[in-house]
Amino acid sequence: MDKMIGKMLDNRYELLEVIGVGGMAVVYKAKCHRLNRYVAVKILKDEYARDEEFRKRFFDESQAVAMLSHPNIVSVYDVSQSDGIDYIVMELIDGITLKDYLVRRGPLSWRETTFFSLQIAKALEHAHSRDIIHRDIKPQNIMLLRDGTVKVADFGIAHHVSSKTDYSKGEAIGSVHYVSPEQARGSIIDNRSDLYSFGVVMYEMLTGRLPFEGNTPMEVAIQHINSIPLLPSDYVAGIPKALEAITMKAMSPQPSRRYSSASEMIADLERFKSDPSMSIEIENAVLDPEDPDQQPSEMDATIKIANTGQVQKKDVPVTDEPTKPVKLRHEADKREEPEEDDDADERRGVHPIVFALIAVALLFGLAVFGAYRLLTPFGGTDEKIVLQVPALEGKLYADVMNSPETYSGFDIKVDEEMNSDDAAGTILSQKPEAGKPVSEGTAVHITVSLGPKTLTLDDYSQMNGRSVMVILDRLGLKATEEKVFSDDVEEGLVVETIPAAKTVVKAGSAVTVRVSKGREFPPLTVPNLVGMTLEEAEKTLKELKLTIGTATQTESDEQAPGCIIFQSLDEGTEVEEGAVINVHVAMKKDKEPDATTEPDKPSHTTKPEEPSTGEEKPPFLIPEIKVDYRVRLDDELAGDIQLMVAIDKTVVYNAVHKADELYVTVPIKAQEGPHTVTVYQNGKVTTQETVEFYDRH
Repeated sequence: MDKMIGKMLDNRYELLEVIGVGGMAVVYKAKCHRLNRYVAVKILKDEYARDEEFRKRFFDESQAVAMLSHPNIVSVYDVSQSDGIDYIVMELIDGITLKDYLVRRGPLSWRETTFFSLQIAKALEHAHSRDIIHRDIKPQNIMLLRDGTVKVADFGIAHHVSSKTDYSKGEAIGSVHYVSPEQARGSIIDNRSDLYSFGVVMYEMLTGRLPFEGNTPMEVAIQHINSIPLLPSDYVAGIPKALEAITMKAMSPQPSRRYSSASEMIADLERFKSDPSMSIEIENAVLDPEDPDQQPSEMDATIKIANTGQVQKKDVPVTDEPTKPVKLRHEADKREEPEEDDDADERRGVHPIVFALIAVALLFGLAVFGAYRLLTPFGGTDEKIVLQVPALEGKLYADVMNSPETYSGFDIKVDEEMNSDDAAGTILSQKPEAGKPVSEGTAVHITVSLGPKTLTLDDYSQMNGRSVMVILDRLGLKATEEKVFSDDVEEGLVVETIPAAKTVVKAGSAVTVRVSKGREFPPLTVPNLVGMTLEEAEKTLKELKLTIGTATQTESDEQAPGCIIFQSLDEGTEVEEGAVINVHVAMKKDKEPDATTEPDKPSHTTKPEEPSTGEEKPPFLIPEIKVDYRVRLDDELAGDIQLMVAIDKTVVYNAVHKADELYVTVPIKAQEGPHTVTVYQNGKVTTQETVEFYDRH
């Protein structure tokens, strides 16, 4: 058991369990006893906590990151130290990492990639606007919530641009598979390094694989510096050219040819989202040895790493000619050679006579080889046996391996196993293709089916129905909504799914989501109460299972005293059982003084004013006023939100709003005094409070 479990930091944060372990820190789930909420607490590992320089860096830069506040960035609540332990308190996220999601799903669709990418780019835009460079953008540091929201996390090695401190000891440069070329070289970096790493993340989302692989971290780093990856469409067909171009531009080895800012990249992503057929031209892909952006600066390094992996002295020819832009293209298609002037051979130290001698030697060699083949047409005793590659596609791998005599002479190797609609063990593809003549012993590389992809349905009961439909769609399931009545589940929330929770289903399976319509009873219609006495109205409403609310005495010439002159819900309004209807009851007006009475002559019926007894008499008139009640829409909801407001259990407002409206002003008409206001959003109570209504005038 971890020794930190159960420890209380600053007499506030109780560490409950380990929820993540990174390269430099351990993340715990903790309870904040002051605010009574659960949080995530990141604590430096012992080897880093003992390094005073690293602790200072951790504290200084974490305080800078704590200033970030954005819906796509994991919030940092506190940065502190307790009993010599440096820690960061962060928002606790209920979700999975983008890396885990990619492991489960494989390559994402271009629509899903765009959806996630826009959120990541907006998080980077906010951080860069605060002069914060993340320096470790990778799928492991990107969290996905259940509603599809993306949150960028782990600014553990983030750097504040304005920081003057030199942290050279134990410098972290991020994860090698996502590191920018300038980070790999140890050069000065800026916000464009984050955009490069972000481009690698987009590449992985589109293809399900990394652009560069190697046996050691050094091999991968060298490829980032010296190589251009294959286009995503070389691995996955159907990727829109514009999205591919955006990805490759972000991954340009030269910082000057990447997007200059996250905002610029967001603009292209938004344009692509609106018009997937748009065209983007990018002059960024081919490495140019004369481009200073691709070389270590004089201050940073004096060597460069060549494609062979060998370290060579930096020897770049000096020229005043500008570098010509090159169109984005596949590396295998780089066949055009630059034009050479008359002194090109001389600059390389090669004389034209040498070329002539080489050509004569080649012709002589070809002549000797031709004579040898003519004299020994069967190749002598060293000639290899030529075989035709067998057709393996569609066969079961077990059958092939159990028939060694049929496939003798070939080395059959499984390169990849993947989910498919074919039965598990079926051979999906092969290289070389069937029928190709090859020598004996040739390796035939095959891809074998793992069978259809399956997943286990989560329990979505009591969740918002629209959100569940989106989740199932992103999981690759065919979700259908079915409305049902329920006495136990509020309207708009999920009652159950068919198949039920915990059922294992195939990708693409149909799932029915049963969403509650609320209790099963017909709506009640409000009758006309105007003209009735209070007793008659109470009897009428009782028969309909409705209720009389406040009865306000009001002067009126229209109805006889004791009769209702106004009702809070109009006749014909459909309401639920138990709805409350407030009324106004007519009262007799005070008699006006006789015009013939002499003003100076006192009336004999007038009694002297009696002193007050101090008892408060009930008011005979309760005025009704109009107020504006402001509602904040729930941040966790997306799309359309059904907003209802009830005053003392009577619904006075019911309308649909967009989640991005954030605030809604609801006009309310009610009597002065205290009222219970209940706010429903998509059928769920989000606010219930007592509000004192009064006339400001």
